[in-house]
Amino acid sequence: MFQNQEEVNSYLEGTCDTEGVLLGVINRETYLKETMPHMLSGHYQGRVLSMISKMLAPKKILEIGTFTGYATLCLAEGLDKEGTLHTIDINEEQEERVLGYFERSEYASQIKYHIGDAINVIPTIEGEFDLVFIDADKKRNLIYYEMLIDRIPTGGVILLDNVLWKGKVFESNPDNQTRQVLELNATLAKDNRVEKLILPIRDGLFVLRKK
Repeated sequence: MFQNQEEVNSYLEGTCDTEGVLLGVINRETYLKETMPHMLSGHYQGRVLSMISKMLAPKKILEIGTFTGYATLCLAEGLDKEGTLHTIDINEEQEERVLGYFERSEYASQIKYHIGDAINVIPTIEGEFDLVFIDADKKRNLIYYEMLIDRIPTGGVILLDNVLWKGKVFESNPDNQTRQVLELNATLAKDNRVEKLILPIRDGLFVLRKK
């Protein structure tokens, strides 16, 4: 339908709300300092995450895969005033810089930044999560999902990123990583515990609402 995806992305960004000053700084510095800056959620997807969070007004958010903190701060925009956002990342080399971003934000006191393997960290965080964003090691997405689905209340939402996998899910002879994404999507599509759909935003965002 669209011949020029960059043109579409530019139009979408031009018709949604602007990113805040700090988000702009994170965006620029990520592209200057990171070897894989495409992992950043970016302007338009960031506004989508913010909108979903604001509609839910969650008291507790869990993010798996902090990277440079861009999506974290977008999700935090919808937090209840007394809410908390737990974000987990395994890369301790980024910790100082990412903490610096969080400390410059208005949500500094509400963000709990965990460094470590998410499989080990998740059990140490008590309670239910109103909103979960999974954007980390794709091979473990089903593991994270099964660890968390029973900790989501009715009406709570789980978001999984990169479920269209750069369009590779449509290939006739998918590689091993793509087959894992296809398995994830097929499993989620059959899960009757949730209502679900994929938004074709950026690299594909699976949205699942707990029944």
